[in-house]
Amino acid sequence: MILLAAEGQTMERLFDLDMQLVADAVLMIIAIFFLFLIMSYFLFNPARKMLSSRQEKIRGELEDAKQNMEQARSLKAEYEEKLKDIDKEAEIILGEARKKALANENQIIAQAKEEAARILDRARVEAQLEKQKMADEVKNEMVSIASLLASKVVAASIDTTVQEQLVDETLKEMGDQTWLS
Repeated sequence: MILLAAEGQTMERLFDLDMQLVADAVLMIIAIFFLFLIMSYFLFNPARKMLSSRQEKIRGELEDAKQNMEQARSLKAEYEEKLKDIDKEAEIILGEARKKALANENQIIAQAKEEAARILDRARVEAQLEKQKMADEVKNEMVSIASLLASKVVAASIDTTVQEQLVDETLKEMGDQTWLS
């Protein structure tokens, strides 16, 4: 509504501030303010709550991470201490195992010696029995030879002096040791 002054008309104001415009502007400002408050309540507050809850969650996770790091450090120190002691424990265990193995070895050797002694005793007893058996067989054979000789003597009807001589010769041939053992 700008009119040119050359045409002869009156010139109206460029920016007309009347009461209606001021009232509309004030109402618009009030409406924008209430709209901002309403939007702040429904939009910004949930966003703020979400951001604050997220910050709390992050703080909690950072605290948990810090506690976990401290626990990890303490566990690491504990395990390093155990690793230092594990060599000593391994040496102790190996020493005990060696002692047990040596004791078992000595026990096995003692058992083997006892078994060998029993076997030798059994062998001696068996040898004695075999010797006795052989002596009995020799005696039986001497008796059978003597009876055979006696039968020959009777068959030939030799006198007693010849018979005694033959028995003495037979005994001498066999030996006194054979007869007595």
